[in-house]
Amino acid sequence: MAERSFATEVQKLRLGAGEEFRGEGILAVTKALLQSGVSYVAGYQGAPISHLMDVLTDANDILRELGIRFEHSASEATATATLAASVHYPLRGAVTFKSTVGTNVASDALANLASGGVKGGALLIVGEDYGEGSSIMQERSHAFAMKSQVWLVDPRPNLPSIVRAVEKSFELSEASNTPVMLQLRIRACHVHGSFQTKDNVRAPFSLKDAIEQPRRDTQRIVLPPASYLHEQEKVNKRWPAAVRFIQQQGLNEFFSEDLRDFGIVVQGGLYNGVLRALELLGLADEFGQSKVPLYVLTVTYPLVDAEFERFCRGKRGLLVVEEGQPDFIEQAVHAILRRADLSTRVHGKDVLPMAGEYTGAVLVEGLRQFIARYAPADAPPAQAALPAPAAEAVSQAVAEVHPRPPSFCTGCPERPIFTAMKMLEKELGPHHISADIGCHLFSILPPFNIGATTMGYGLGWAGAAAFNTPETDKRTIAIMGDGGFWHNGLTSGVGNAVFNQTDNVLLVIDNGYSAATGGQDVLSSQASNSIRSTNNPIERAVRGVGVEWVRGVSNTYSLEQMRGALREALTTRAKGPKVVIAQSECMLNKQRRVKPQVKKRIAQGERVVRERFGVDADTCTGDHSCIRLSGCPSLTIKPNPDPLRLDPVASVADSCVGCGLCGEVSHAAVLCPSFYRAEIVHNPSRWERWRARLRGAVIGWLQSRIERRLQGLHA
Repeated sequence: MAERSFATEVQKLRLGAGEEFRGEGILAVTKALLQSGVSYVAGYQGAPISHLMDVLTDANDILRELGIRFEHSASEATATATLAASVHYPLRGAVTFKSTVGTNVASDALANLASGGVKGGALLIVGEDYGEGSSIMQERSHAFAMKSQVWLVDPRPNLPSIVRAVEKSFELSEASNTPVMLQLRIRACHVHGSFQTKDNVRAPFSLKDAIEQPRRDTQRIVLPPASYLHEQEKVNKRWPAAVRFIQQQGLNEFFSEDLRDFGIVVQGGLYNGVLRALELLGLADEFGQSKVPLYVLTVTYPLVDAEFERFCRGKRGLLVVEEGQPDFIEQAVHAILRRADLSTRVHGKDVLPMAGEYTGAVLVEGLRQFIARYAPADAPPAQAALPAPAAEAVSQAVAEVHPRPPSFCTGCPERPIFTAMKMLEKELGPHHISADIGCHLFSILPPFNIGATTMGYGLGWAGAAAFNTPETDKRTIAIMGDGGFWHNGLTSGVGNAVFNQTDNVLLVIDNGYSAATGGQDVLSSQASNSIRSTNNPIERAVRGVGVEWVRGVSNTYSLEQMRGALREALTTRAKGPKVVIAQSECMLNKQRRVKPQVKKRIAQGERVVRERFGVDADTCTGDHSCIRLSGCPSLTIKPNPDPLRLDPVASVADSCVGCGLCGEVSHAAVLCPSFYRAEIVHNPSRWERWRARLRGAVIGWLQSRIERRLQGLHA
């Protein structure tokens, strides 16, 4: 399953020439691929472009009708290597994954692909996961484009611009024999709009043609002496060809070019933010007409010297709006203008932050400072940069909104795993714990405070590789999710541990699919998948590479099972790598699947029983160990009903999904008997209704006695 279904929306991909498409950015990207005559598509899910993979999955029937091969790649490196099909054949191919972590994984394949060059159009659609909503290290794709000399396209975040960028990227790739990287920020992926469609195109040269008519050109293979010539070809042939195409096709855009003697150069993806900032400053209208000259870089690498010279000639000042660091574009602009002997003064990171997302408030202040230097009469004072209501809202939010570190979802099956580890820590002492990419990283934060390092997706056990010595019997623990296991962990972690005879422990969290990226199936998924091979157990895989000590926990909500398996792994006399596989379905995805089914059954009049947990306020001691050991969002506190006790008592909110961990924690830790389990019955039988009325009457009578006694105490 996936986080979201696009089964209905993908029918828009069948629209023909002259029709109007209305929808989301990622659907527009898919439509653009079909209009471009793509032959194959591959990728690895990950925000911001996880949903693009979901769209492609739901559109698989349409892809097959057009002869397009679609794959869920094992990793970003696998996806990028797939573009090798375009090296010798006139096949257009596209791959997609999250950057920059995905580009890190893909960098070897990307470097080889870029070195030899391509014959057919090769497009990498990367989700530029940068800024305050990101979950990864803060880096930019720009460095990879420069390193391997791959052209980088950054379209304006509206559907016509995105679609045109996809189509022109294939043409740019073919015109310069170079792969092209198209970056999309999360807002661009999910922006809504419309554009005029074209007919879908079946590739004139098919995969069948390539298979049956194999070709090869040794000059395209990265092997000496051809590899020495590739660098010369990049500089002397491919780069000039790319620049010519960019100029001839007008890929970069100019707005209000000669209106003033100063201007702004902006990455395409930041265009909307800059225009909105100018509007707030009174220098643009609500229809997008700027009163300041704008040079919008749809292609941020390579830069076109002649276009910069044209835009800057006669201008006193230039502001480069470039998000993130290092300031690659700003440095290049300095060099371009000096070579052209232009005296235009360049601004950028002197008025805008070197690092961090360029939010609306950041852009407003940076543009205000720039405008104040060159048109003081048009620049409002600093305190008036934001409209009064907006400024007041920001100040109130800062005062009222408390820090909210990310945490596990309500009922998450990974929460009891770390509860068990904390309880075991009291018994066996602390252990070095090597973490991995995935939901389990939330264990690093309170209330668990577990995990020392994370080195990359599937590198949890590799991150503990150095901690192997016969001088101690204590073992380290590495954690890895099923997604990371199949991405990289089986070889880099498990295989490496077997080969080097580690005596440490690996905990694999098996959710049944890649939960962290939206619930996409992996090799070990238990659900049947019509276009993928599933039901390949993780246990079989680890035994296949030589692990002999393997234990499974079929229900992570059982603290006794979970704690027992980990205790055995850490204390057994058996030597060699030890693997514990903890299985429980992601609660968030389970609720997405189950809730509609339950709602339907209730509407049909079927008897449905749901479990809920609660806290007896009269029994609760106010210790709150249940909260500290689980951290569940549905656990909260409320005033103590006993007038003689001041400490607030624990309470279970309506968001409870009935996983039972809070009660399990209380029982396992011997804390208190205050938790109770209740059954909520929908469409009850006559007997159940009569029994409920009787119980209500008896309980009401008993409660009234308590109320009378309390009134006496108050008196």
